Amino acid sequence: MSYELKSAGALSGGTCCYAGSRLPVRGPKRDLDSPYIAFLGGTEVFGRFVKTPLSDVSESLLKMPCVNFAGVNAGLDTFASDQALQSVARSSEISVLQLLGAQNISNRYYRVHPRRNDRFLQAQPPLKELFPEVDYTEFHFNKHLLSSLQARSEERFAEVRRHLQEVWITRMQEVITTLEGRVLMLWVRYDLKGSAAFNHEPVLVDRSMVSALLGSTMGLVEVDVATAGIEGDFDGMIMGELDFPAAQHMLGPKEHARIGCALAEKLQGLI
Repeated sequence: MSYELKSAGALSGGTCCYAGSRLPVRGPKRDLDSPYIAFLGGTEVFGRFVKTPLSDVSESLLKMPCVNFAGVNAGLDTFASDQALQSVARSSEISVLQLLGAQNISNRYYRVHPRRNDRFLQAQPPLKELFPEVDYTEFHFNKHLLSSLQARSEERFAEVRRHLQEVWITRMQEVITTLEGRVLMLWVRYDLKGSAAFNHEPVLVDRSMVSALLGSTMGLVEVDVATAGIEGDFDGMIMGELDFPAAQHMLGPKEHARIGCALAEKLQGLI
């Protein structure tokens, strides 16, 4: 195992923002005057700790700019509400859109942070009515909230889960429509170590939900992967001395290369 020990922000190019968007996405900032492919997603597409993310792999194979508009901890709501990123993605030849977890979206039960969608902000009245015994000030992250609700009552939690999945489909359809259907969906699936109730990514997304969107897009790429900690996939990662525990839960360089190759093969027939 080998990796480069540098400061936590040492990835080449750092982060940048486009067209007035406040979301820090993968840098360096790219020229958008020539035709390009947009990559929208969260931590996986961003390539946290990875020197060569999957978008760079696709670019090297396609010989066409693949611009990484992904953000660490960004969720579906990020791209559903960020009109600046929607604009630059709509100007691309096609957008690769990662399927992100259904837990990280604002809904009738709770609100999430507008950019770091994994952060729980506020419980709404319907959730307080459904789970009146819960102290919502204890929660800062959506997964922690949902895990606690499920542990209290599987029956009541089923209502929350069903609603989240319905909202996810609606919001995905909104993004796809905004991007005029020129979307290739990317379904990256993996398990996390541990016994947490929500240890499979993307959380609460199943086959029926994805199938409901297929007809509105230009296709789907599915890749089952494993985290760097499970695969021992650290060669080519750059991290600070305190980052190793977090890096174990990220996708490593080999998995990024595999996803990038699968996307390039599919994109070749679409651009």
